[in-house]
Amino acid sequence: MTPEEATRYSRQIILPGFGLEAQQKLAASKVLVVGMGGLGSPVALYLAAAGVGELGLCDFDEVALHNLHRQILHGTKDVERLKVESARERLGALNPQVKLNLHPQGVQAGQAVELFQQYDLIVDGTDNFPVRYLNNDAAFFAGKPLVYGSIFQFEGQVTLFDPRRGGPCYRCLFPQMPEPGSVPNCAEAGVMGALCGVIGSLQAMEALKWITGLGDSLNGTILCYDALRSRFRKVKIKPDPDCPLCGKFASIQGIDAINYQWSCETETKVAMNDPQEIPIEVDVKTVHQRLSGSGKTKPIILDVREDFERDICKINGSVAIPMGQIADKWQNLDSNQEWIVHCHHGMRSLRVTQFLRERGFHHVQNMAGGIQAWAQQIEPGMRKY
Repeated sequence: MTPEEATRYSRQIILPGFGLEAQQKLAASKVLVVGMGGLGSPVALYLAAAGVGELGLCDFDEVALHNLHRQILHGTKDVERLKVESARERLGALNPQVKLNLHPQGVQAGQAVELFQQYDLIVDGTDNFPVRYLNNDAAFFAGKPLVYGSIFQFEGQVTLFDPRRGGPCYRCLFPQMPEPGSVPNCAEAGVMGALCGVIGSLQAMEALKWITGLGDSLNGTILCYDALRSRFRKVKIKPDPDCPLCGKFASIQGIDAINYQWSCETETKVAMNDPQEIPIEVDVKTVHQRLSGSGKTKPIILDVREDFERDICKINGSVAIPMGQIADKWQNLDSNQEWIVHCHHGMRSLRVTQFLRERGFHHVQNMAGGIQAWAQQIEPGMRKY
């Protein structure tokens, strides 16, 4: 260890039970952080600061302005920049001794196991179910432990999944993905930035403990945090003998991309009077074409977001009824009219579309991707959030 390294890491080296041996273990370790967002930001910062030898930074997304209240790896100048590029600059300035590997394609089903095999430990900082299940399954087949964290509004959870060493996996708790639209993500439900810091820091701590062999692992235990009540609690979790991945008679034998596709699209169709059938979802380009067409009848855009969201951005001419008011106001709408329902990302509006179809609205569709997709593909100058 050089004098500079001894100085940089001196405060953790002097910890009882830590010493040079633990620092050398960190320097020899390779950790992949999946997601450079709210959770991945504190994870990557603390692992780099602690002296992990090699960090993989995995994310395909770009920095957006609405990320910055929680994704502390990035700054205002990084908006529209690849998150992995922004992260490399920030982490390199923090600790130039750490080797940084960029994976700007994100986790892809075809290469996930091979990617995970290059690292000692995987940290999951993602916020959507398909990638969570892919990370869990790929870590299992790669034989690598997975540090898991998740947040929802004011609550968070942390654990370590290591089924190869006797612990449970994510599928032991949740064998199958929920239906699209049934569980809101942080874009729909909101998220407190400081909560990301708490849960991400706990993930980083769990990773450091696993690498150095210090303390008790959370393998077999999930740590739950209630921010509003300032309360932690631990819940024991056991391997499920019927788990489709790590159980005795597992049905999942490998990574198949089709098992990790999750969209708001469904196969639900309803009959029209002509009598063609229309899908429950329509893309933003088609919506724009129909609104811009020369026909006498055009669809009406139904915006089911909250008023504060419409204050940020909206589609001109749209009708506003927040989702929570639809049950009281749907009878005021013309069921013979052609409706296009939208929200922020398309999840709330999908539920509203299904609600209206069940009540005889045969000409209603959900706008896939919501106003976020509209801003990206139709009106690039529109404010995003």
